[in-house]
Amino acid sequence: MDLFQSPDYYNIDDLLTEEHKLVRDASREWVKREVSPIIEEYAQRAEFPNQIIGGLAEIGAFGPYIPEEYGGAGLDQISYGLIMQEIERGDSGVRSTASVQSSLVMYPIYKYGNEEQRKKYLPKLASGEWIGCFGLTEPNHGSNPGGMETKFKDMGDHYLLNGAKMWISNAPFAQIAVVWAKNEEGRIHGLIVERGMEGFSTPETHNKWSLRASATGELIFDNVKVPKENLLPNKSGLGAPLGCLDSARYGIAWGAIGAAMDCYDTALRYSKERTQFGKPIAQFQLQQKKLAEMITEITKAQLLAWRLGVLRNEGRATSAQISMAKRNNVDMAINIAREARQMLGGMGITGEYSIMRHSMNLESVITYEGTHDIHLLITGLDITGLNAFK
Repeated sequence: MDLFQSPDYYNIDDLLTEEHKLVRDASREWVKREVSPIIEEYAQRAEFPNQIIGGLAEIGAFGPYIPEEYGGAGLDQISYGLIMQEIERGDSGVRSTASVQSSLVMYPIYKYGNEEQRKKYLPKLASGEWIGCFGLTEPNHGSNPGGMETKFKDMGDHYLLNGAKMWISNAPFAQIAVVWAKNEEGRIHGLIVERGMEGFSTPETHNKWSLRASATGELIFDNVKVPKENLLPNKSGLGAPLGCLDSARYGIAWGAIGAAMDCYDTALRYSKERTQFGKPIAQFQLQQKKLAEMITEITKAQLLAWRLGVLRNEGRATSAQISMAKRNNVDMAINIAREARQMLGGMGITGEYSIMRHSMNLESVITYEGTHDIHLLITGLDITGLNAFK
């Protein structure tokens, strides 16, 4: 039974609107009802629970900030963050599915696509009828996406796409992929590739110890004929996919708080119930130190995410500010997961509790969409004006 109680040490709820709280609470109840009872089993089986896709759509997890005319919920950025927080409290892999759908598939179609593309794809993505994926990372190019080797040629009445992408969430069952590739002049463009196009395959990645309840795969393009109307016309260059990653990283900054809160809440409850030397372990100084540090770090992360959400709503958040929040909050969460695991002793490694699953998942979250170290250098570049990447 999911007994989670959300920590709010600084009364941050006072900063939220009634709509924010309604959205968050609906997401929280859905996670308790639909995700928590099954997620350990699916993680052990390394399988994504496809039956939850409809529920994710119902709580507005697919494109929450996309206007209602295209099937989205028309919510603000803080609502988006709160939904991601609650979903990742359930599981990072499930949040990855929602993040990719929202920020890496629906966002570029909405921002960089034309009206025909918006009307064709966004309503089906918002409803969960279609699931999408995002093709940027390649076997030879992770932190340096500008070095991508996937290319397309203008063949007159269509484009011919060749290349491969790796570590792609949702790839094995996605109906569409937003793929970033270079044209003959070396300019990066986004193309919408649909399942069923000849030469397009999505082999699944197996043997993962992390994000086991998320479907990960490759995207292979072998002379794929892509209709010209599938090119996203309104933005090109590396800034286009990086704009999508800003939105996704922002969602991760909130999502990681959810994982951390779940680990903290589990450790707090366990420490009050577990007795050693005649008293609950929560009465021992070292355990109180761990718990006090956890709630302090969670509170700092909550304030960081909330302020970033306000800036996003005002259109003032910078990419560097988003990088700072993603890096800080995921680092915070992975450290809390490790400390919470120790507090549970041997029980901490079992599937009876969520902590070890969160800990393994966060090993991916700290790496994807900008690694821990790369985000540090983004902050370094921003404050010094000197580029450590060159």
